Amino acid sequence: MEAQDTDDTAVFASPAAPRLSSTGTILVFAGSDRRARLGAVLLLLYVAISLAGPTISPYDLDAPNLDVRMQAPSAAHWLGTDRIGRDVLTRIIAGSRVSLQVAAGAVLMALILGAPLGALGSYMGGAVDSLVQRAMEGIMAFPSLVLAMALVALAGPSVAMLWFAIAFSSIPRYARLIRSGVLTQKALDYVDAARAMGQSPMRILLRQILPNIMAPIAVQVTLDFARAISVEAALSYLGLGLSVPYVSWGTMIRDAQDFLEVAPWLAIFPGLALAGVILAFTLVGDALRDRMDPRMRGTLSRRLA
Repeated sequence: MEAQDTDDTAVFASPAAPRLSSTGTILVFAGSDRRARLGAVLLLLYVAISLAGPTISPYDLDAPNLDVRMQAPSAAHWLGTDRIGRDVLTRIIAGSRVSLQVAAGAVLMALILGAPLGALGSYMGGAVDSLVQRAMEGIMAFPSLVLAMALVALAGPSVAMLWFAIAFSSIPRYARLIRSGVLTQKALDYVDAARAMGQSPMRILLRQILPNIMAPIAVQVTLDFARAISVEAALSYLGLGLSVPYVSWGTMIRDAQDFLEVAPWLAIFPGLALAGVILAFTLVGDALRDRMDPRMRGTLSRRLA
């Protein structure tokens, strides 16, 4: 636990660490790092398909066609059909939209709930900081998937409940990351200068400190997108996800498990879609993390040169 705090603080503390404050720097980095380049291409494709899903879907989402049931991939149905003749490609496209919606809401909720706790606790210190940290440690004591399963099972599956169930175990990550940044930044001279100018503690926190610690948060957001999508798929596979009319890749894989010998494409293609988007977010997140890590700046500087 102590080692994690030290590593987080090191990211904020190094004045020589590369910054991602300009669009030009990000573009140069993305063009120079193979992981970032590949991840960005996959993410753009995923987001484009998710947003344009209803307009590019070749068939009706839920309309059965028993004449073509369990049909292998063909020119008419590129990824085959399921047990009642629904087009697999159409359902995978619909599933991408659900994954993006759930992941975006869960990550945003975790950030909204975790960031203020970490910022206020670290800036005020004392009993407030101690109380926040004990609460975060209590949440971290539970495995994230088990905690999400328990919350969804108690309250029932819905979009809002999935957001909260997935976000809840991520709150400590944002609280601890923000805490490390604030502790480092408030010891610097510009914070003392702001105090001397008569700025209120809340103004210093919001206008001076928080803008300087946003880059590591961007990295965590990227990595949490991959985690949120995987947890949503796992919950759907276990029967705790969204029901009709929503389509989930996890549900598609669960429904396909009885037909693996006769129709393996029913599980293969949703599985590949799930693996691809998780890989994309992970590649971008890892590349950004290495870009910001002071221990990597020598290698990355040569790569960007």
